Amino acid sequence: MARFHLHLLSDSTGETLEMIAKAALAQFDDTEVLRHFWPMVRSQQHLDRIMGEISTNPGLVFYTLVNENTRSRLEETCQKLGLPAIAVLDGVTDALEALLGQEAKGRPGRQHRLDDAYFARVDAIQFTIAHDDGIAWEDWEEADIVLAGVSRTSKTPTSIYLANRGFKVANIPIVPESPPPPSLYGLKRPLVVGLTTAPERLIQVRRNRLLSLSQSPDTDYVQSEKVESEVKYARRMFADNSWPVIDVTRRSIEETAAAVINLHNERKAAGRTGQVGPKPI
Repeated sequence: MARFHLHLLSDSTGETLEMIAKAALAQFDDTEVLRHFWPMVRSQQHLDRIMGEISTNPGLVFYTLVNENTRSRLEETCQKLGLPAIAVLDGVTDALEALLGQEAKGRPGRQHRLDDAYFARVDAIQFTIAHDDGIAWEDWEEADIVLAGVSRTSKTPTSIYLANRGFKVANIPIVPESPPPPSLYGLKRPLVVGLTTAPERLIQVRRNRLLSLSQSPDTDYVQSEKVESEVKYARRMFADNSWPVIDVTRRSIEETAAAVINLHNERKAAGRTGQVGPKPI
């Protein structure tokens, strides 16, 4: 197994750098990566202290630094130590400069500025938390997206992920014994998306959930026929209301959210403003 040190230096929070590194490393198997994360590097004094640690644990250096003096000092020091230093955003920034005919602003953390988009994202997160698991259904018309599905189909984590992307999301559990409020079927503004999964996978997830809570796994909640009936009930509801459906069986939260965003964007581009379909079961 390959083992190496990876140093991530950023003059802001480092979230972008971490995501890029994670995406790149996911392409390689049998590796043990010792990550060293260095955010908010905005002075040469700070950089010098970090370089002492890097020289002690030499390895690959990824960085996103916009200050020219700090960048130059890092590159020169890494060259003296014989370490590769990669400016992971330079290629993208250069392409945009050429296309737009202007130079990048070069401001650390500019994507995190407190503008209208930032506060809209905060508002979306607050709305989503307040409308989890069928709560406050009276406000669903204010949502951008409503996720529906049986228990343990990743509704809540997908909702939170979407909220961090700026979408107001509500979610509702589909329970045959407790039908959703009638307002669900008359929503005009939000996109309603049904989440479904394979019964076998659902049973496994629910059983693990019960065990983690030290509860008995021998209940209707994980009984095969009961679970299959639940899933069929939900799928019939989705079909009868012409709601788009996403199977989350083999999808990560990020992949499910991406599929939902695609549906939302397609609907927006098509200019549709309501849910069209038969009455609920």
